[in-house]
Amino acid sequence: MSDRSDDPEVAAGAAKEWNWNPALPIPVSPVFSWPPRPVSAVKWLASYWLAVSSTVIEFLLAVLVWRLTQPDWATMETFSAGWIATIWLRNLVLLTLVAGSLHLWLWRFRGQGQALKFDARDMVKDNGRFTFRNQVLDNMFWSLASGVTIWTGFEVVYFWLAANDFVPVIRMVDAPVWSALWLLLIPLWASFHFYWVHRLLHWPPIYARVHSLHHRNINVGPWSGMSMHPIEHLFYFSSVLIHLIVPSDPIHVIFHLYNLALNPAVSHSGFEKLFVKERSRMALGDFFHQLHHRYFECNYGTAEVPWDVVFGSFHNGTPEATRRIRDRMRKLGR
Repeated sequence: MSDRSDDPEVAAGAAKEWNWNPALPIPVSPVFSWPPRPVSAVKWLASYWLAVSSTVIEFLLAVLVWRLTQPDWATMETFSAGWIATIWLRNLVLLTLVAGSLHLWLWRFRGQGQALKFDARDMVKDNGRFTFRNQVLDNMFWSLASGVTIWTGFEVVYFWLAANDFVPVIRMVDAPVWSALWLLLIPLWASFHFYWVHRLLHWPPIYARVHSLHHRNINVGPWSGMSMHPIEHLFYFSSVLIHLIVPSDPIHVIFHLYNLALNPAVSHSGFEKLFVKERSRMALGDFFHQLHHRYFECNYGTAEVPWDVVFGSFHNGTPEATRRIRDRMRKLGR
């Protein structure tokens, strides 16, 4: 299962920092490369859409949820406890199933041991830094109490606006080309939005009062992804407000929300891939973001939109990059 760098010095340096790491230096998306690399860009996008991936699963969940559990338009024309509770409950169940299943398999039952696990350490217990003195319980509380509630709030407001014809709504069957293109663009937009919101959250006054809650997690697990301060959840989910302007099918909106709410459980899983019966089943953790949790002032965005490369905050996983980021933090007085 090893996939380390071919450079012995780089591999040896990384081995001191990590239980396991992918080949170094890690890449960023070729989608925005200049000069263009169309073949590489298509392969990158295909890895999200033409394989068993969290993106595909989130889209299929969006379709199923819309068809099987969505309240009708007439009901959603007015705010009422019944349909709002339906959406809140289904979101609670979905996050619990995704994050809970990954946590049980990877961390509780250790279904694949330490294989492809980035950080050798376990979740933290009996530490006053965390709510309930327990990292997992802390992460679950903030994910479910704050995360699910604010996620539901954005979803409910959108559907109330759509039901009352205040926002542009289309049907996928009526605009298939645009609908397919918009599905490809939504994760890229979410990545773009996340970078700028995340940079704002690292502004010291906001970091100290808000974002530091998420950064309690230096070693992350599935429940860490959505463990945020309520103000951060408001910033984070505001990505979905683009659907108030851009014509969207309701499935686009639900998919966008699932990409925001469920994908962090996968990307923060702490493991590169999911193995079942010693076979790789699905890509999981995001080493790009794992580096951010370890070194803080780097990799503010995601590998999909390489703003970190543009603004000099990209950590490619090598020891040299670690030294550069630490020097930068010292200059910032952090």
